[in-house]
Amino acid sequence: MVNMIENVKQEIREVVEKALVRASGAGEIPPVQIQEVEVEIPREKDHGDFSTNVAMQVTKLVRKPPRQTAEIIIKNLSLENTYIERVECAGPGFINFHLNNNWLFDTLKAIQAEGENYGRISMGEGKKVMVEFVSANPTGPLHMGNARGGALGDCIASVLEAAGFDVTREFYINDAGNQIEKFGISLEARYIQLLKGEDAVPFPEDGYHGEDIVEHMRNFIAQNGDRLLNLQPLERRRELVKYALEKNLEKMKNDLESYGITYDVWFSEQSLYDSGELQETLDYLQDKGYTFEKDGALWFKASQFGAEKDEVIIRNNGIPTYFASDIAYHRNKFIKRGFDRVIDLLGADHHGHVARMKGAVAALGIDADKLDIVIFQLVRLYRNGEIARMSKRTGKAISLADLLEEVGRDAARFIFNTKASGSHLDFDLDLAVQQSNDNPVFYVQYAHARICSLLRLLEEDGIQVPEASGADLTLLQKKEEIELLKKLAELPEEIRIAAQTLEPSRLTRYVQDVASLFHSFYNACRVKGEEEGLMKARLVLVDATRTVIRNVLGLIKISAPERM
Repeated sequence: MVNMIENVKQEIREVVEKALVRASGAGEIPPVQIQEVEVEIPREKDHGDFSTNVAMQVTKLVRKPPRQTAEIIIKNLSLENTYIERVECAGPGFINFHLNNNWLFDTLKAIQAEGENYGRISMGEGKKVMVEFVSANPTGPLHMGNARGGALGDCIASVLEAAGFDVTREFYINDAGNQIEKFGISLEARYIQLLKGEDAVPFPEDGYHGEDIVEHMRNFIAQNGDRLLNLQPLERRRELVKYALEKNLEKMKNDLESYGITYDVWFSEQSLYDSGELQETLDYLQDKGYTFEKDGALWFKASQFGAEKDEVIIRNNGIPTYFASDIAYHRNKFIKRGFDRVIDLLGADHHGHVARMKGAVAALGIDADKLDIVIFQLVRLYRNGEIARMSKRTGKAISLADLLEEVGRDAARFIFNTKASGSHLDFDLDLAVQQSNDNPVFYVQYAHARICSLLRLLEEDGIQVPEASGADLTLLQKKEEIELLKKLAELPEEIRIAAQTLEPSRLTRYVQDVASLFHSFYNACRVKGEEEGLMKARLVLVDATRTVIRNVLGLIKISAPERM
């Protein structure tokens, strides 16, 4: 798997390290040992293709001004058989490298050779990573927060896979505790009301008032009649919860699959109780002295591990809290199942959960840095320039299913990944369905379709994309060609940074840049009708662009249409 940018950086590191040795041997500087020469792509194009601040890195060791050190290094550089064309000293001592275009032509060869695998890297070395996301309360439909969390979580998982990690996608089913008890009471009340009339039992004030509860009970009665009426309340609720949870989870799975999300594991919170793992975890914390009793409740000493305050793990009525289940769940992830790294995606209202969860992981004897918690911000939907809260079809709060029906999977997944997770997101429902350049997903898909159309028309004339190794790629010299080539070279590096930062929004920005540079190239450079050598070189470039756009869209599970 080729990462030309990393290859070039490594080449620069090596020539600089050799220059330092050569300068030291000539007595121009004392012997220098440096952990790694820092190489980056300058923001300003005038500052070269790559740059290093190595002269600043070694200032204390060589006891010379950085600019003087930079000039000594440059004098001792050997550039034979490298991509480096010229080198200059800039500013207080930066060394800027201007490359010949061979590294870009080699990029085209790599893209053609690797095809759908281009961009993938081996950074993860097969380490086991779990990404847990959505994990919505199974008592109702998936909402907008779940929609954004789903798109982010699934794309983070895909990016990590592309970076060489062994990734497991997991949904944690909250099927134990208070909300399930409330769910059962709500279902029971509607069940009795539907059979005996609304006045038969009062509906609990803090119950679930949604129409979906009534709908579940109508369907249950249609299938089972009144056979639960004579059961004890606890047994009746258990039956009703089992029925409704199964239906809700089936609907969640279907909606998420329509959204392009398939989980490897659906993990039941109740299983932590049934297997005894919750009790094992509580016993471990107590044995280690990480708990104390107060007001009849059992508390975890979260403040001992960096959290602001201690947390209740068993209430004074003897019922464990959600946090207790979370600790047992993370013990299961790390210790029972052996994940090297765990990533949790949580909505903005869970901000306070980060420190206490990392503290709990540390209390379990696990390096807290192995747990990453990605907090994502809220979504505001707009329709006709105004905040939209209701579905056009149902007149109720917009669910994930409503969103997919209104704008489709491609637009939803792309737009949810256009902003970093920590940023608020305004989602324009009208823009999402527009067939215009203002709609980012349309803009990118249109670039792909345009390329496919161009290649199809040429193929009809008997003109095929040639082998990159057999084309004279040195004919690609125009500014639009070089800019597009440089952008194509960046994909493996973009995947590396996105995997490192857990920010897949980098990839939507990147592929929009690719589309923009392709449109500029298309308007400035003819393919058909040019001299044969140039036409072939441009065909290789066009096809490589198609591959890169398709690979990025495939990574974030968005279709790459060949006709639009």
